[in-house]
Amino acid sequence: MTLSGKLLLGAQQVAGNKGVLHAVNPATGQTLEPAYTLGGADDVARACELAEQAFDVYRQQPAAVRANFLNIIACQIEALGDELITRAMAETGLPKARLEGERARTCNQLRLFAATITSGEQNRVRIDPRQPERTPLPRADLRQRRIALGPVAVFGASNFPLAFSVAGGDTASALAAGCPVIVKGHSAHPGTSELVGQAIQKAVAECNLPEGVFSLIFGAGAEVGAALVAHPVIQAVGFTGSRAGGIALMRIAQARAQPIPFYGELSALNPVLLLPGALAEKADDLGRQFVASLTMGAGQFCTNPGLLLAIESPALDQFVQSASQSLQAANAQTMLSPGIHNAYERSTACIANNSKVQTLAQGPEAASPNSCRAVLFATSASAFLADPNLHEEMFGAASLLVRCRDEQELIKVVSHLDGQLTASLQLNAADFTFAQQLLPLLERKAGRILANGWPTGVEVCNAMVHGGPWPATTDVRTTSVGTAALERFLRPVCYQDLPSELLPAELRDENPLQWKRLVEGKAE
Repeated sequence: MTLSGKLLLGAQQVAGNKGVLHAVNPATGQTLEPAYTLGGADDVARACELAEQAFDVYRQQPAAVRANFLNIIACQIEALGDELITRAMAETGLPKARLEGERARTCNQLRLFAATITSGEQNRVRIDPRQPERTPLPRADLRQRRIALGPVAVFGASNFPLAFSVAGGDTASALAAGCPVIVKGHSAHPGTSELVGQAIQKAVAECNLPEGVFSLIFGAGAEVGAALVAHPVIQAVGFTGSRAGGIALMRIAQARAQPIPFYGELSALNPVLLLPGALAEKADDLGRQFVASLTMGAGQFCTNPGLLLAIESPALDQFVQSASQSLQAANAQTMLSPGIHNAYERSTACIANNSKVQTLAQGPEAASPNSCRAVLFATSASAFLADPNLHEEMFGAASLLVRCRDEQELIKVVSHLDGQLTASLQLNAADFTFAQQLLPLLERKAGRILANGWPTGVEVCNAMVHGGPWPATTDVRTTSVGTAALERFLRPVCYQDLPSELLPAELRDENPLQWKRLVEGKAE
């Protein structure tokens, strides 16, 4: 497939007039062709106009039609073959196996959403039939379903060029809900984004859907992002990125004449609690497992274990020794972009220069540009509680061990944590009593709680929660992974006393779609 270097506005390839950008191979520093033209507010307005024209037509398509569309997108992405993987490798420095796995995840989640909407599970149909004889007042006929919210803006993420980008979870769930999508492609991997965008364009045409169901825009600086979030056609935003960038866009969403939901994933430390019984039993193994999780993908995961909490003990010292040995043998890996590498260097230098922090171990010196040298720091609980700078995310293979004097001090540290995507307990049966004390606290702090696992690795399934309290996400009630992600882009509508002929199919007495429904409070 030929890369055009252009914006994809509906069915058209359009050259932007706000300058150009080139992707850069982070492993070599090589500039990649083609140059990508950048769009501006006028291009956003055109994409939004097309999305508005497409919305009512698209949202009213039968679930089977939208499901088929999602399945065809997956097929079109797979049909790109090695071309997609090769371009993504060049733009991100990620290895082939990682990107092939990410492509499979991307296509699998499209198919999972297709299966979900075909079953009607997301609609949560509720019916309370008319009760004309009820006293003292009769009850009207009331029937509820959920419909698409409206056109959605999605911001491609840097760390997942496929699974959290142009056809990633936000796009897949919004399209499944019946919402047209306008994606702001990430500037670090525009070629990868365009290839996937062209695959979606082909699927739109093959399914004979309105062209405004999908658009892809590239833009430098804040103009395109701000214009997208502010445009009155946009009814929700999906964002994965930096805290500063997310907060700026969230404020625009909230300041609109019509405020809209902003679903942002911003930052997390993902604490791992090393409880005494588990440490005494398997300190060496835990040290090795921790480093494997920390250094996976150069630590460029939103669920990377950036914080360790433990009580002082000889077993903790043994864990540190094991982790340090593993870390010193962990070769530096290429980070996704020069910008991410520079931010990692700044954040780790800030922690290393803190007088209350000790550097326990570092990986070998990097031999290539933009490589991540893994590092493990340590500090005391009192220092951690006193210094908000120690609570900041270091995006990469860096983690901070907080040494606590006893259980009460560890509980105090947990109670002072910000919101997190995950919290992990390394424990055995001897730790269950302490874990029972911790669980209510952890439930308030995190969207996913793990036992004897490491937070890297997010399964795309029905039960997954990838969200959490601020600043992990901007809306604690939602998830960006799993079929419940659909709920972000749907809203309830109640139909009162409508004639059967005017009711949506799923609300009619005969239930022609055979969807599960709640009738008079009972599952049908």
